[in-house]
Amino acid sequence: MSKLVRSFVLIFLVSFALIYLVNHLNSAQGFSSGNTLSIYNWGDYIDPDLIKKFEEETGMKVIYETFDSNEAMMTKIDQGGNAYDISVPSEYAISKMKEEGLLLPLDHDKLPNLKNIDERFMDLSFDEQNQYSVPYFWGTFGIVYNPKMLNGKEITSWNDLWDPDFKNQIFLVDGAREIIGMGLNSLHYSLNETDEQKLIEAKEKLDTITPNVKAIIGDEIKLLIANEEAAIGVTWSGEAADIMWENEDLDYVVPEEGSNLWFDNMVIPSSAKNIDGAHQFINFMLDPENAAQNAEYVGYSTPNKKAMEILPEEITEDERFYPDPELTERLEVYDNLGKRMLAYYNDLFLEFKMHRK
Repeated sequence: MSKLVRSFVLIFLVSFALIYLVNHLNSAQGFSSGNTLSIYNWGDYIDPDLIKKFEEETGMKVIYETFDSNEAMMTKIDQGGNAYDISVPSEYAISKMKEEGLLLPLDHDKLPNLKNIDERFMDLSFDEQNQYSVPYFWGTFGIVYNPKMLNGKEITSWNDLWDPDFKNQIFLVDGAREIIGMGLNSLHYSLNETDEQKLIEAKEKLDTITPNVKAIIGDEIKLLIANEEAAIGVTWSGEAADIMWENEDLDYVVPEEGSNLWFDNMVIPSSAKNIDGAHQFINFMLDPENAAQNAEYVGYSTPNKKAMEILPEEITEDERFYPDPELTERLEVYDNLGKRMLAYYNDLFLEFKMHRK
């Protein structure tokens, strides 16, 4: 036997032994695909105490990983390197994942707590009859601002952000649909616009706001706005709630021209190994007490009507974060615009960021 062949044989034997050892140790500790649940979620998007509670109630071991964008999440699930049992995509991502066969249909008989979800948030266009998804959180996209830093000026409109007095006072989130959407809404166009001429018009208008933009950033927007590094942040309602908790001088508004109404939803990827466990976890999170606890921890709006009865009135009566149906009906949900058009949005956003430099 040649040295090369012996090397390959040795590598194979060592690899086999390692795989056996890992499986043996997992079995010895009680971990297997049947009692291990792998969750793929946004960062800091669940109360860790609820994971411990679920583990204690079910005997399952939860493996928790995070992502920072729908695109990163979809790519990883599509590649199939990890077998996630639960993920939490946004509405347009669900449409795309359905088209690409990345989701398993839900067994509603295993989700008796589904009855606790407000009917307003069920049977929506991105997943009719909720065949593949269950609402997790919802919210809006808007403007958090500090009136004291703006000499008492109020903000009610996207177009207010072009005020020359706001030079170097705005932080924008790093999201193509969100910021191109801001430009579209400021022109009274749809967030789901596919007319390239209108999209170019929106991008060109965004170019004129650059003197006012201090930075385009991610999660650090919360700390920077709370610490008054700038007076204005364009971000999601839940992020705004966190910032306002840290600094009571701040306010949040959904602009009058319209904005995004978003939904994040629990789904079971097609590569899931523990499908029964996934249904157990979804049903667990739909329990009113668990949903209320999670909403208080995360700061986003719960779609669980029974949880609303448990939450403090100071939370549920705050119309900035639980707007009435009249407002939500004026907002738009992101549609899945297809690969080519989404790439076009991304290209325009990149051009806008480059223009700032």
